[in-house]
Amino acid sequence: MSATAAQLLVRCLEQEGVEYVFGIPGEENIHFVQALEDSPIRYVLVRHEQAASFMAEMYGRLTQRAAVCSATLGPGAINLQLGVADATTNSTPLVAISAQVGRDRSYKESHQGVDLVPMFDPITKWSALVPTPESLPEIVRKAFKTAQTERPGAVYLAIPEDIESADVDEALAPLRIDRVRPNEPTDGQVARAAELLRAAKHPIVLAGHGAAREGTTDELVRFAEATGIPVATTFHGKGVFPDDHPLGLGAVGFMRHDYVNFGFDAADLVLAVGYELQEFDPQKINPDGDTTIVHVHRFPAEVDRNYPVDVGLHGSIGRSLELLREAVNGAEPRQSDLPKAAGLLHEELAQHADDDRVPLAPQRVVADTRAALGRDDIVLADTGAVKMWMARMYPTYAANTCLLSNGLSTMGFAVPGALGAKLARPDARILAATGDGAFLMHAQELETAVREQIPLCVLVWEDDGYGLIEWKMEMELGTSSSVKFGNPDVVAFAESFGGTGVRITQADQLLPALQKGLASDGVTVIACPVDYGENLRLTDRLGELEEPF
Repeated sequence: MSATAAQLLVRCLEQEGVEYVFGIPGEENIHFVQALEDSPIRYVLVRHEQAASFMAEMYGRLTQRAAVCSATLGPGAINLQLGVADATTNSTPLVAISAQVGRDRSYKESHQGVDLVPMFDPITKWSALVPTPESLPEIVRKAFKTAQTERPGAVYLAIPEDIESADVDEALAPLRIDRVRPNEPTDGQVARAAELLRAAKHPIVLAGHGAAREGTTDELVRFAEATGIPVATTFHGKGVFPDDHPLGLGAVGFMRHDYVNFGFDAADLVLAVGYELQEFDPQKINPDGDTTIVHVHRFPAEVDRNYPVDVGLHGSIGRSLELLREAVNGAEPRQSDLPKAAGLLHEELAQHADDDRVPLAPQRVVADTRAALGRDDIVLADTGAVKMWMARMYPTYAANTCLLSNGLSTMGFAVPGALGAKLARPDARILAATGDGAFLMHAQELETAVREQIPLCVLVWEDDGYGLIEWKMEMELGTSSSVKFGNPDVVAFAESFGGTGVRITQADQLLPALQKGLASDGVTVIACPVDYGENLRLTDRLGELEEPF
């Protein structure tokens, strides 16, 4: 008996636990797409391959299992690259699979023939061409193992069209999945870290994306409460330490010296828990490179002059925190004034919660977004001014409930990403918060949501321009240019796809519109005008800060 290599590929994906493949079919991968018809794996047809990569990325970020995006050869594969790069720089597991020209023409100039493997090399953990049909079980197993092993990232596989359609022995089976479990840090590492902690006068914890991936909230809270050491997070780590905890400092990463930065100015030791350098430039928390660094992660830190690691605890992050807490057990918990910084942020948000101006104050939009969502619901904040306001001010209480791109910081991921997020967390309410510039980059995926019956609520922060770039130009140059554009009627646009459109004309309309849109089983797009005059007022105020307490 024989089967096609495409059918073998699908069996391998089933073995890996794949539930969704996001993509667009092409002539060269029709056997693969057809083989999925007889599989429990759901093929989600999208309107742009880049959107498929963002859907797979956000699914993988929430499940920590590599989702699959798929495309044909040439332009289809190249369109996958932005989301693939985003996944790798955001430490998210993803497997991208595309077709490739057949082996009978791969050695010569050929229609749609470009060498894809080296194009994907710099943006993946591994990029490979499938050489034979029989190699599929080994290659697929390696792809998922590589993508899902810390530090996670994207993998790319190119499958020549003659291999995809080739016959293979039906007895050829997927490989058994071997689980990789992290080791514990050594006794010596723990003892040295505990010694440095005891000696420190002003330690601070910086929790990053690795801590969120591993789900170390409970261990992190126990450690902070036992030691009295305050905890800040990166943008990617938002929520891994609840913002309403008395020892929470909030997120670090805003473009100006914010309240939380003063904690790092005073710190003589930074306990970096699951922190990765691409999340936030270490120069901004250790400008002179003289602060003691204890690195707690599953793998050693990257080399950086502003991140000189004094001791590294390598292994399970949660277990490392437990062992470190036990090692310093008996010491009196510290008393710190630093958590007042979080209170200042909360006060700032509360001051604008009833601001009734139109266009709306960004703080009002953040406050209403928080009021509309539960503690475990999820908001995706797209790149732009909306990201700055949400990352800085949006109170977050659980890991991976405020999703941003802070590795590549690419625009346009939130709308397609929200579809992947909803499939990963069907019981959670999902909001895509996006600027009007980012919204139109993938607004066509509204049709995907309607057709695939995936509930979607989108909040568009409207200012008719690239607000973040205007903000930075005004800060640095005192003027701005080439940042303004026109918008369609977003309400009519949403309705043209079969969704519901809402335009906010009064500030008190936003919260009920969000509540209704999030409760809907359909597609809702809310157009909300935003007063970005607050941008410069905020950065000017922070620029004058000398002592926040």
